[in-house]
Amino acid sequence: MQVKTIVGVSMMTVALLATAAAVRSVAAAGGDAVAAVTKLENDSVKADLADDKSFYEKNFASDWTGGDSSGKWYTKADMLKMMEDAKNNKMNSEKITELKVRSYGDVAIATYKDTYDGMMQGEHRTRTVISTDTFVKQGGAWKVVAGHSSAVK
Repeated sequence: MQVKTIVGVSMMTVALLATAAAVRSVAAAGGDAVAAVTKLENDSVKADLADDKSFYEKNFASDWTGGDSSGKWYTKADMLKMMEDAKNNKMNSEKITELKVRSYGDVAIATYKDTYDGMMQGEHRTRTVISTDTFVKQGGAWKVVAGHSSAVK
């Protein structure tokens, strides 16, 4: 009887340790996702200020779409084309605050407040917007698949 009890307790202990290790692994992966997406969001501000089109070519999914605070939808191709016209599309200043990233396996959601001053399609804009970006891990790398911004009133 004691051998069965010892074996049963041992098996339960191993199962509990395995479960704890799996939970730590998932938590670490979620933390890695949060760190990676946080870095991408901050790097996007640097790319905007430097007119770095290559950042968007590399980090946006080919089927990315985004809605801006003026109520227009854009594709990745639209955005890259606009970046080629620096005279009419240039960021003078930009700062993101209140950044929060949540991870759900191979999907992450970033929400933040973005305050900027720049030209968009020849129109000068000075705004603060609230934004949501959706990221998906594709081929081992995080890619932005969708974004949306609304003006703060």
